[in-house]
Amino acid sequence: MGYIMDLRKIVGHRKLLMAGAGVFILRDGQILLQRRRDNGLWADHGGSVELSERVEDAARRELTEETGLTANRLEFLGILSGPETDYTYPNGDEVSMLSICYLCRDFSGEIRRQQEEVSELRWFPLDALPGKAEWSHISWQALQLLLDYLKKETDGFPPD
Repeated sequence: MGYIMDLRKIVGHRKLLMAGAGVFILRDGQILLQRRRDNGLWADHGGSVELSERVEDAARRELTEETGLTANRLEFLGILSGPETDYTYPNGDEVSMLSICYLCRDFSGEIRRQQEEVSELRWFPLDALPGKAEWSHISWQALQLLLDYLKKETDGFPPD
């Protein structure tokens, strides 16, 4: 996160436009989610795109850093932008996110959690996501992308 950290030295906590890349890992009707250390929410695997870095390369890099897994093939899932993607990190840093997300069904490696940013990695059945009654345990951005995917792939899912 070098570029963003360098900017933070200049602008402090003021809102920055940040491009993010994320990956959802799917296997046998399950999805691998991570519980973020900074806010305790379940989310996809991802982070900010560095200067001159291809978005897909950032997604692959973040996936490997956070999970130990290597994406052999990525499928474009979607983009989120707009005022709904404004976020204030627990440390007070504000961002307006442009989030580009991918699906990955073809991956390799052994799961290894990044200690600094990830408190837990867990496989969830697609019909038993964490907190599905109120959806309060999943980050908003991850939830929007997941719901769009599930509606397309499972003919009307999610359940109430």
